[in-house]
Amino acid sequence: MTSPVLYTFRRCPYAMRARLALLSSQTDCECREIKLSAKPEAMLNVSPKGTVPVLVLSDDRVIDESLDIMRWALSHSDPGRWLENTHYDLIERNDTLFKHHLDLYKYATRHQSDPHHHRHEALKILFDLEARLEISPFLNGKVFGLTDAAIAPFIRQFSATDSAWFAAQDIPRLQKWLKNFTSSHLFELVMHRFNPWQPDDKPVLLGNCA
Repeated sequence: MTSPVLYTFRRCPYAMRARLALLSSQTDCECREIKLSAKPEAMLNVSPKGTVPVLVLSDDRVIDESLDIMRWALSHSDPGRWLENTHYDLIERNDTLFKHHLDLYKYATRHQSDPHHHRHEALKILFDLEARLEISPFLNGKVFGLTDAAIAPFIRQFSATDSAWFAAQDIPRLQKWLKNFTSSHLFELVMHRFNPWQPDDKPVLLGNCA
């Protein structure tokens, strides 16, 4: 049986969280890094909407929503017990309200938006996450799980927009949570830099950084 094929883009937070779950579930998966300015025809043929991630299964089924890819992978194998105690309400808020403010903060010039307003609104959500981390070390509870993996790439993107400002905010638990995530071996594997995929390339498995 051939391995599933993942079309991905290294810096995209949606693709990042899909890769996190595939690695955590120890799913053998061919990784195809794309260039957003030159999306491969093979990807567009299976998912015309043209966004990553796209997972093509061995039976040719296509999953092209990141959260669905995470759940598919972990439903087959979940050695880290990521699916336990998942807070889908936090993920939904991240994917809608927080992502909205993140985009209008990070890409203010493109959207002609007020970055300080949207940064402030996003920070309100981070204060809530900070309060939750006072109760447990992870958003999922006692251990890192699906909730953490689904949200962390977006917090990372937010923090990097103005790292000095982010470091000065009164959210020490969230800052520590993010630092532990970005310094983990799993994150190192997830952020391995692959060359953009070409149709004649030999398959490269996700997690194989050799």
